[in-house]
Amino acid sequence: MKAFFLYIVFFFFAVQYLGAQDSVSHETWLQKSKRRHAEKEQTGAFMITPLVGPAYTPELGFTIAGGILTSWRTDKSDTNLQRTSLPFNVGYGTNGAFFINSKMVSFWNHDKIRIYMDVNFKNMNDNYFGIGYENGRETPKGDSTTKYKRTWMQINPRFMWQFKKNFFAGAGFDLNYTKGSDACEVVANDPNYTLYNPYPFNSGINLIFQYDSRDIAVNAYRGMFVELNTALYGSYLGGQNNYQVYDVDIRKYIQMGAKAGHTLALEAKGRFATNDVPYGEMSQLGTPFDLRGYLWGQYRDKSMIFGIAEYRHKFYKQNGKPSMHGATAWIAAGSVANSPGQMQHWLPNGGIGYRLEVQPRMNLRLDYGIGLDGSSGFYFNFTEAF
Repeated sequence: MKAFFLYIVFFFFAVQYLGAQDSVSHETWLQKSKRRHAEKEQTGAFMITPLVGPAYTPELGFTIAGGILTSWRTDKSDTNLQRTSLPFNVGYGTNGAFFINSKMVSFWNHDKIRIYMDVNFKNMNDNYFGIGYENGRETPKGDSTTKYKRTWMQINPRFMWQFKKNFFAGAGFDLNYTKGSDACEVVANDPNYTLYNPYPFNSGINLIFQYDSRDIAVNAYRGMFVELNTALYGSYLGGQNNYQVYDVDIRKYIQMGAKAGHTLALEAKGRFATNDVPYGEMSQLGTPFDLRGYLWGQYRDKSMIFGIAEYRHKFYKQNGKPSMHGATAWIAAGSVANSPGQMQHWLPNGGIGYRLEVQPRMNLRLDYGIGLDGSSGFYFNFTEAF
């Protein structure tokens, strides 16, 4: 309820400040801003947008997050080339959490080459419920049952080559580190935590295949995206644990009606880990990119599947031109288990969101999601969830 109230307050002031149509000075600012963006989009020039705002997530508590969204075209002469986007976020939560994240998508050589880069860092008081749906659902959250401190770092670049129209193949590497400390007795005695916490560093190679017919990768109105990603981790790569992860991600974007920006976005994703999987590398639900509103990491196991149906609506002005504002609503469900055949319990999820186009086809995302047992969260981020 606290998160929902925060969402409504932030939404109200955002609309009042950024969307009021009866203010001459504000309308002039909007016109100037959109004209500058349109000029830079045509020339491929560098854009930078700074933003600060509140959020509330189950794992971080109330958070103040700041960030910048940068974008540019790597070849200004190629007007068909998508703009590279590089958002950067930093924040601090009331539970003592400090986090940094960045998620780059870049396009090179007439889209023959794509480079992706994920960078993450978190140092926070966290909760570990154990492995499996039953532990996630039945273990009470508390200082004596789930509390510990977690430090997490990740660097994951991927390099893709387009070998045929819409078809890509590539590779990358993943370096990640998860270290727990100050654990309560229950967490300290958990078998997976006890076994793997002394060995926090993992190193792996990604082998990736993609099919991508989306019109714009960071905010698609139409098209399809399919990714098959195999990640192989082992001591032979310098890591301390030997395991494998197989990801399948399928997305479909359908334009609803004649107006651009009225989109039905669908995603089905599975993540399947095998062999000696550390607790930090188990498949998890509740991230800002899947079942928004759940506590990130409460539900974890070797296998995870989820599906999302999200409607994205762009508002238009009375003169028929698109505005900077939009809204979204979604429903979703997901599950975790040791293997896909053992999935019996599904977690429902839904939510609403507000969108502000801060750069051409690049949005500020404000989402409020809810789940079982009163779980909810308010998310502040750049670009769409998927």
